[in-house]
Amino acid sequence: METRRTAEVTWRGSLTEGEGMIERVTSGVLSSLAVDWRNRAEGGDEKTTPEELIAAAHAACFSMALSAALAKAGTSPERLEASATVTFVPGEGITKSELRVRGTVPGVDEDAFRKAAEGARDACPVSQALAGNVELSVDAALA
Repeated sequence: METRRTAEVTWRGSLTEGEGMIERVTSGVLSSLAVDWRNRAEGGDEKTTPEELIAAAHAACFSMALSAALAKAGTSPERLEASATVTFVPGEGITKSELRVRGTVPGVDEDAFRKAAEGARDACPVSQALAGNVELSVDAALA
């Protein structure tokens, strides 16, 4: 089954002096999120950035892929704590996404967990969308 998601953004002004607003998304769970160049290029924390949203999407997607892989192997996780750090370089673009996961998975050793995490990094649809354009890494360990 195909699903489609939409995000609506309004931008006013030039790139460096203007600002935008994420007005709404299909689910309705995000709205009125401000974006601007300064926060994106200089690292401010007052507004979100496209990279922050990609990081959220990547961490969530990776968590789902890892959970599915572990369950398929017969070892469902009790808990996965994942993060993604996306690097943006002005003039170059997004250069990397670094995944980090700590997991509580009964019956799985460190090596098996790392291998499952590496497989999930590659199987996650967000990773697949970034692959070939962005350096992807994963740091995985049991909690």
